Amino acid sequence: MKSTGWLLAAASTLALTVSAQAETVTIATVNNGDMIRMQKLAGAFTEKHPDIELEWVTLEENVLRQRVTTDVATKGGQYDVMTIGTYEVPIWAKQGWLEPLEFGAAYDTDDLLPAIAGGLTADGKLYAAPFYGESSMVMYRTDLMEKAGLEMPEAPSWAFIVEAAKAMTDKENEVYGICLRGKAGWGENMAFLSAMANSFGARWFDMDWNPQFDQPEWKATLTTYLDVMDVAGPPGASSNGFNENLSLFQSGKCGMWIDATVAASFVTNPDDSTVADKVGFALAPDNGLGKRGNWLWAWNLAVPAGSDATDAAKTFIEWATSKEYTELVAAQEGWANVPPGTRTSLYENEQYLEAAPFARMTLESINAADPKNPAVDPVPYVGVQFVAIPEFQGIGTMVGQMFSAALAGKMSADQALQAAQAATTREMKKGGYIE
Repeated sequence: MKSTGWLLAAASTLALTVSAQAETVTIATVNNGDMIRMQKLAGAFTEKHPDIELEWVTLEENVLRQRVTTDVATKGGQYDVMTIGTYEVPIWAKQGWLEPLEFGAAYDTDDLLPAIAGGLTADGKLYAAPFYGESSMVMYRTDLMEKAGLEMPEAPSWAFIVEAAKAMTDKENEVYGICLRGKAGWGENMAFLSAMANSFGARWFDMDWNPQFDQPEWKATLTTYLDVMDVAGPPGASSNGFNENLSLFQSGKCGMWIDATVAASFVTNPDDSTVADKVGFALAPDNGLGKRGNWLWAWNLAVPAGSDATDAAKTFIEWATSKEYTELVAAQEGWANVPPGTRTSLYENEQYLEAAPFARMTLESINAADPKNPAVDPVPYVGVQFVAIPEFQGIGTMVGQMFSAALAGKMSADQALQAAQAATTREMKKGGYIE
């Protein structure tokens, strides 16, 4: 019995030693479907890496942005892996807030789509790895479009979208012709409205960094948005962001939804969407001025400079953004549900193209977005649905709150634009951009 007791004690000590040596990687991520799936499949990673424990912090988009920005700026070390967007990467890399990423040959960095990888690279180094990439497009109910006696063009105009939204609306039966973001935030309603504004000829700033909300192009953008949402949008739209509109569309309450291309796999998934077999896709609308209202974005995984588990964090990121992870999702959930928009090889994969009717439109939308020339007229900034300056996070959210209030009927379009002009001018003076 003594020898058995000794063996049990030794085994227990060994287990404790292994457990004590395991490094914890804390991952801050957004509560989008693809990230929730990543968490669900992460057992495949820990099985291969028993010396790494994963701890998840899953947050709503606006909250995530606030928390990770505070942590990275103070080198707080609360998170080892951060889910951040295309906006943050070049700014934070320049500040020395992110660790550069280098992966093995099997990762195949050259396979990353140039449009996406370009926004994540500084001085020839990759500072974040794309988990999924996206543009935006029109998702619509083919049955409701037919019932309205209309046919969606592959490249619609805003005039057609407004006409179709009104024609498809049946408020008595809780069917709304159009669902658009209204929730305040630089990455929520302002992502949509900034991209829409580009197609109307509007700009955030002129070449001398003067705010442009007092110009007719912004008035045309905002009034078109408010008018169509008033006539054809759902109630309480000023509280709706990506996830809320996704839920409305999946439950059959939206005729059209203009939003992230990544939503395509969710609205066509029969397990989640009541209208999965009645969804069509079109390019984001234009206004005849040469720019479409589509954005360019990637949710990326990065290692903050304050992490005390840098190597383990990089190991996780290499796995989660690899071809191996794509194949894992395909095996578990089907090819249509793999994270889109990051790799050239995915769009050359016949299994994916066959399973994902939205694949071609997604790639076309990503390639059409031009972050260096986002507007009709020249601008001094880079970014399609954001302005790549540190101050934009605060300014964009502030303006988003004004436009959300206008959508809620608390102020007019003119009042919202005047307030946006005054607030943005004040912040740009404070930042030293204008006198």
